[in-house]
Amino acid sequence: MARFKLLIEYAGTRYSGWQIQKNARTVQGEIDRAVREATKRRDFELYGSGRTDAGVHALAQVAHLDIYTDLPPESLRIRINETLPADIHIRAVQKVPHRFHARHDAASRSYLYQISRRRAAFFKPYVWWIREPLDVARMHAAAAAFVGMKNFESFTDDEPGEKSTRVLVDRVDVAEQGALILIRIVGSHFLWRMVRRIVGVLAAVGRGDLTIDHAEAFLEGRSPTPATMTAPASGLFLEGVYYKGESGPGALRGVFTID
Repeated sequence: MARFKLLIEYAGTRYSGWQIQKNARTVQGEIDRAVREATKRRDFELYGSGRTDAGVHALAQVAHLDIYTDLPPESLRIRINETLPADIHIRAVQKVPHRFHARHDAASRSYLYQISRRRAAFFKPYVWWIREPLDVARMHAAAAAFVGMKNFESFTDDEPGEKSTRVLVDRVDVAEQGALILIRIVGSHFLWRMVRRIVGVLAAVGRGDLTIDHAEAFLEGRSPTPATMTAPASGLFLEGVYYKGESGPGALRGVFTID
């Protein structure tokens, strides 16, 4: 049995997230079906680097595939893509050692969020349009509160008893690109809805609804407030998954430009 590393991009709008679910259409489910059709195999395993929520997109999701096949990586990629829907695409397939694990070996992950400052006819599924003026300088200052090893209990609905809510966040960058405000968050891993709640709090700071002190206070104890500010899934992209020896994300830029 060979192990392959898959680099995947997808628009998550039509899917109930990455992970296979009963009675729901998911990205992993579509790839699983495509692998079966492309290889005529049933005995294989597909593992993603992590889950993405319903409606969330990916520029570079990583998965590994264990399968018996004589197909070279590029032929396997082409065949799988031929049976995938247009909003899921395998960018690359690489044969890797069996010790490689898409999730366990990931050293860091990067998420990109796009906020649009204007109504856009073509990009609604990929941005969060905020009508009110946003103070980007205040958002940038508040972003520093989330950097480091912090307790993100207020930023997730995961059961606290099941795992630690302490997460190491390496960077939170805020930048402007035309009518877009871009937020990049890089960390070791992320809790369920954590990124979208960080973005929601930063947007509230930008609107003037919260102060920077409020953002810092949410990290000191359990608060229900960030949950009420969860940003929509539409603007969120899994930007990249990085492994030992790989460099992190490059220059911060949007998936597209809105003037």
